[in-house]
Amino acid sequence: MNLRETATQIENGQASLGIELGSTRIKAVLINTDYETISSGSYTWENQFKDGIWTYPLDQVWEGIQAAYSKIKADVQSKYHVSLTKISSIGVSAMMHGYLPFDKNDQLLVPFRTWRNNITEESADKLTALFDFNIPQRWSIAHLYQAILNDEPHVKDVDFITTLAGYVHWKLSGEKVLGVGDASGVFPIDDQTLSYRQDFLDKFSALPEVAKFPWKIDEILPTAIIAGHGAGKLTDEGAKLLDPSGTLSAGSLMAPPEGDAGTGMVGTNSVRKRTGNISVGTSAFSMNVLDKPLKKLHRDIDIVTTPTGEPVAMVHVNNCSSDINAWVGLFRDFADAIGAKIDTNTLYETLFDSTVHSDPDAGGLINYSYLSGENITKIQNGRPLFVRTSNSKMNLANFFLTQLYAAFAPLKIGMDILLNEEHVQTDVMIAQGGLFGTPVIGQQILSNALNIPITIMNTASEGGPWGMAVLAKYAETGAKESLADFLDEEVFNDPESMTLMPEPAGVKGYESFIKRYQTGLPVEALAGKDISERDE
Repeated sequence: MNLRETATQIENGQASLGIELGSTRIKAVLINTDYETISSGSYTWENQFKDGIWTYPLDQVWEGIQAAYSKIKADVQSKYHVSLTKISSIGVSAMMHGYLPFDKNDQLLVPFRTWRNNITEESADKLTALFDFNIPQRWSIAHLYQAILNDEPHVKDVDFITTLAGYVHWKLSGEKVLGVGDASGVFPIDDQTLSYRQDFLDKFSALPEVAKFPWKIDEILPTAIIAGHGAGKLTDEGAKLLDPSGTLSAGSLMAPPEGDAGTGMVGTNSVRKRTGNISVGTSAFSMNVLDKPLKKLHRDIDIVTTPTGEPVAMVHVNNCSSDINAWVGLFRDFADAIGAKIDTNTLYETLFDSTVHSDPDAGGLINYSYLSGENITKIQNGRPLFVRTSNSKMNLANFFLTQLYAAFAPLKIGMDILLNEEHVQTDVMIAQGGLFGTPVIGQQILSNALNIPITIMNTASEGGPWGMAVLAKYAETGAKESLADFLDEEVFNDPESMTLMPEPAGVKGYESFIKRYQTGLPVEALAGKDISERDE
């Protein structure tokens, strides 16, 4: 679509806005009716570790959203010479899970507890046993139940709990709802009713320690809505929150708010059965849309849903790229110290490209990139650790390959359950995230690590906010066709992609690395494995 046509669409209020609050960046993307990005804006933020809790202040949520939107507004005026005064549809997505409890006066009762916290082991274990269904520590219901078990005084005043995406959507629209994909990380979803499982709600309510409270669990959870349906409209108050200048008009259709896993699936066209995607960033997760139920419960496999409610096997790990970024920062400091001028992209590319000269097993080096605790490997607290022996081959190529290997290690441990125990098969596995910004390197390492083909799509770089904007456009259709068909026929009708196959030497090298990696883990992390591997 040319500039004039796009400008006309903006003037006519046909553009759609997607907003995503990620772990390190709040980003907004404006798209036209051809699903092309018109403009984007972003705001950098970081989680804070305060009083033993990973959190973000809610005032920074709005500071970031307003900053990202303001950049889009200015860019539209500069590039298209029109004012952005009305938007056809808006969608909000954010980091899944976590805990945001509010009282009847809409006041936040405790600081936002994010997905990164692993302080709910007791509640997650008890709820998993109660439901015979895996409840991860990240899930909202685990946070609520742990607060009950801890006798936290705020629990009696809870009137509503939600996720970050649900909170932002509520403030923009007045609606206390969630997209079903995000809701599936709050409380288990019934794949027939596409709402919370009533039998589990009843079991939870019957717990003596829960029954004493004045609220009912089914009354304090946000309503689950499937993609393709409206979830309210932008209110006057919401428009002013988004655009404090008052230029933006109210009335935009609001799509059901989704989690970053759901928008990652949309952004990679991975919502159909037997498709899968992997998103890597501060955390990493794989999403495998199931064509049949898993044979048994696995504590390292979450059962969530697509934005339209199809069951998905999710492997989620808390740590991925943060430690890499820290090491790159160290190299940046060295470059600055010697007066070398090198831009950030070139620095990353140089370090990534150095790995082509590495040993396949990374020379015997090991790295544990745990900035925070890691549930899959039973690590309670963040302890980033680089380890080598006297026989290790220490050089730049091996060192940085170790960082990339370590970023994917917990994900591989979880994925091995799906691939080797459950024999889950996918017709395509698509990856997205900043680690794939340098061509080939990260993609090939991930393929070798999991020993499966990995595809990168050109649209995957658009990211979650673009996927959320697409979901906003889908909401305008009223779900006249399935989301899978809509993506295939309307959005991804001529996709460009590149697929890399596992390399035998790389697969063998990674297997050697992961054995060394696992021998350094706590014994309980090797449950179900041959402990004699520790001595290899």
